[in-house]
Amino acid sequence: MKVSIIVPTLNEELVLEKTLTQIQQLSPHELIVGDGGSDDDTRLIAKKFSHRVITSSTGRAIQMNAGADEATGDLLLFLHADNRLEPESYRKMLEHMENPEWIGGAFTLCIESQKWSIKLIALLANIRSKYFGLAYGDQGFFVRKEVFKNMNGFSPLPICEDLDFYRRLRKIGPVILLKEKTHTSPRRWIKEGIVFTAARNILIAILFGLGFPPRTLTKWYPPH
Repeated sequence: MKVSIIVPTLNEELVLEKTLTQIQQLSPHELIVGDGGSDDDTRLIAKKFSHRVITSSTGRAIQMNAGADEATGDLLLFLHADNRLEPESYRKMLEHMENPEWIGGAFTLCIESQKWSIKLIALLANIRSKYFGLAYGDQGFFVRKEVFKNMNGFSPLPICEDLDFYRRLRKIGPVILLKEKTHTSPRRWIKEGIVFTAARNILIAILFGLGFPPRTLTKWYPPH
């Protein structure tokens, strides 16, 4: 199975080289970076460590869709610029997706921190994903390309495009939440405050589910 890994970026020069180097070790069919107009060295790094760099308007959904449009793999895997995926997790994804029953899925979340409060956040996020079907993009979404195309990809929302996508994906067919983990940086929690960030994320998810306009919600969640 050919896997196209797509990474959206916006001013990620501090973490991108490490992320793309680790992705290269997975030996995917192709690695595509979808950049949203970075004004640092992100694109230079991306050109050095990826197969292709696609430039589009700013917006994670728009950037991931632009990358997916250029992808030639059978399976699309979306990772954030601060995500890390172990080879064993990647192998398990491939193993499960050989079964035509599954149309896509996500990984279990691991936030790379020894702080008990952040470990608790990851635990609650995984409970939410498992029992309520609400997965976030930093859990590494994977989906068959033809399914993604039939869904018209990610909705062009300024925020919560991940919650919207995973919810729509689950309505189409069986998805799998792997016990294997995708690792993500705790940088936003550390920078903005653990309690504040966790509370804000929960509130945004609830309000989005209740139908609040994403354009309003994005005022509380500025880009990195």
